[in-house]
Amino acid sequence: MLRNPRLLAATAAALAIGSIAGEAMAGEPVVRRQDSFGGSCVKCELSGRNMSGARIIGANFSGATMVGTNLQDAKFHASVFAGADLTKADLSDSAMSGANFSGANLSNARMRSTEANGVVFATANLTRADLSDSEATGANFRRAILVNANLSSATLRGVVFESADLSRATLSDIEAQGANFSRARLSGATLRSADLQSANLSRVEATGAVFQAADLTAASMSHGTFTGASFRGADLSHASLSGSTFDGADFRGADLSRTSLHGVDLSNAEGLRQEQLDDACGDTRTRLPRGLVIRACNGVRLILRHDTAKPAMRMVPAMPAAPAPPQPPAPRYFLPVAG
Repeated sequence: MLRNPRLLAATAAALAIGSIAGEAMAGEPVVRRQDSFGGSCVKCELSGRNMSGARIIGANFSGATMVGTNLQDAKFHASVFAGADLTKADLSDSAMSGANFSGANLSNARMRSTEANGVVFATANLTRADLSDSEATGANFRRAILVNANLSSATLRGVVFESADLSRATLSDIEAQGANFSRARLSGATLRSADLQSANLSRVEATGAVFQAADLTAASMSHGTFTGASFRGADLSHASLSGSTFDGADFRGADLSRTSLHGVDLSNAEGLRQEQLDDACGDTRTRLPRGLVIRACNGVRLILRHDTAKPAMRMVPAMPAAPAPPQPPAPRYFLPVAG
């Protein structure tokens, strides 16, 4: 009987992962559900297997082939799937917090309602993947491919999409406050009613993107390309659009209160009205449709911190006035005395 806890865990892990690999080698169509406390199945062939409900913790499936594998409701916390092939795999309702899918192929994968908080998808291929209704707060999609992916209604607060390709992706109704889309491709993407408060959309390529009714309050959208994009009914208050291109963009009903339009060419924008620009801020480089004007301001924002201690005031007595210099003595006159 094994009494050492570490030995027991190691034995259980070896049996669990070994069972998966063994059945894969034997060609059995079903992999039994077993708990796993770790182990290694690097480059295993597990395509088409039923691993639904599997409990895999700290395991290593790097380079594994899992095409079409059923991983519904699986738990693989802190496990590594780097470079694995999960094409058309079903990961719906799974929990993968802290897992690593960097460089993995998840094209056409079903990941609806997954829990992917803090998961690394850097450089992964998620073309046409379904991540709708998933929760991926703090996840890393840097340089990932998400062309035609579905992320509608996903929770993506603080997620990194830096340099990712989200062309024609669906991101409607997402919660992505503070997310980083810097240098991402959003051409043809749909972000209708998306919550993008304080998001970083600087230097994005978003030609034809739909931001209709999106909340872009205080978002950074500088030096990006938004040609033909739709901002109908969007909230752009306090956002920075400085240096971006909006040729043919639609601003009907958009809120531009205190929006920075420094160096922005809006001469061919559609739907702009004077009342939208009355509270916006521009400069001599701002270009507007004929007949519209904007007030010039320096773009400096005054931030008042109420938690900063005020300097103590102390009374300093006034210096006494310097005494006036003494008046010179009156001149004396000597008269000669006759002898």
